[in-house]
Amino acid sequence: MSSREDALISNDESVNGIEAGAGEMACHRPESTGERKSHHSAEMKKKLIHRLNRIEGQVRGVKSMIDKDTYCDEVLHQIASIQSALYSVGRLLLEGHMKSCVIERLQEGDDEVIDELLVTIHKLLK
Repeated sequence: MSSREDALISNDESVNGIEAGAGEMACHRPESTGERKSHHSAEMKKKLIHRLNRIEGQVRGVKSMIDKDTYCDEVLHQIASIQSALYSVGRLLLEGHMKSCVIERLQEGDDEVIDELLVTIHKLLK
């Protein structure tokens, strides 16, 4: 198993010092629609939005660098930074999902959640 896989499925660590505890997220499936939704705490939403806004700014920076004919290595370093930041956001969400939604569904006897989780992890590791 790669260190990336270890980091992704480890639920003992925080992401950049931010814990995704069970109190941060909850999953609900309204009976009327059958649609599953996550309900993130206000603090978790704020953290995620802040990170995504920063990533958005980095992407705009890369566009500007390309427009200004910045040397390729510098652009590639910035792209690597963006990929790492997105990976961290995904890991934070996955950790919270595993600590809340997955556990909740397993306790309800819904073993299908394991297959869904495996598909999600495989997509994140591509």
